Amino acid sequence: MATLGAKINHPSYGEGVIFNQDGDFWRVYFQEHGEKEFNKSFEGWDMVEEGLEDGAVDFSDMTSAIEQVFEEHIYRIEQYVEPSPIALGDRWEGGTVTLQPADQDMQAKDIPMETFFHKIVMVRDRLRVMEQQINAQDKLSDEDKINLQQYITRIYGSLTTFNVLFKTKSDQFRGAGKQDEA
Repeated sequence: MATLGAKINHPSYGEGVIFNQDGDFWRVYFQEHGEKEFNKSFEGWDMVEEGLEDGAVDFSDMTSAIEQVFEEHIYRIEQYVEPSPIALGDRWEGGTVTLQPADQDMQAKDIPMETFFHKIVMVRDRLRVMEQQINAQDKLSDEDKINLQQYITRIYGSLTTFNVLFKTKSDQFRGAGKQDEA
């Protein structure tokens, strides 16, 4: 039976580590394929190494630490361009984002504004890398590239809500009709 921290060998994704759980799903990290979710009843992998006993570690803290290491070290290797420093607006520094469930019996989740902002900037940087990858594909026709690019532009447009967080306007998301000429 799988447990948090267990190393598994998946037939398609190779070796991975169960690093979190979300309801009926295990979250597994594969070095070659990133994060994947599997139903806890999934039995299509082999157990390489058992995980930790329940309660041995605060997995919320462990998950945050692992995600931070991935973001700061592994993901940066995947990027083709060195990201430029993006500044959080002064009025948000030291702030907190609070996610409050409608059910008052449930605990709210507080996220430091700097962490929240960093995640948004990472989404933006990965969209830019995706754009570069699409444009560099020889197997895609120009029409296919344009069609895929339109979806990315719409994603940027959906993210414009977060523009209020950016210190400089040039770092903000731009949707259709506001894209810079490349």
